Amino acid sequence: ADPEPLEAANKATAHMYIVNPLKNLKGSLNKLFSTHPPIEERIAALEKM
Repeated sequence: ADPEPLEAANKATAHMYIVNPLKNLKGSLNKLFSTHPPIEERIAALEKM
């Protein structure tokens, strides 16, 4: 394990991590490239049905 925090995350390599390196990147820029809404939003939409 690398004790140094990750300075920049890349969506192309995010699948190789045990934890999501992009999780803390909340904001409009991250949402712009997202292909699916966050799980919290999906669950909320299902609960409204």
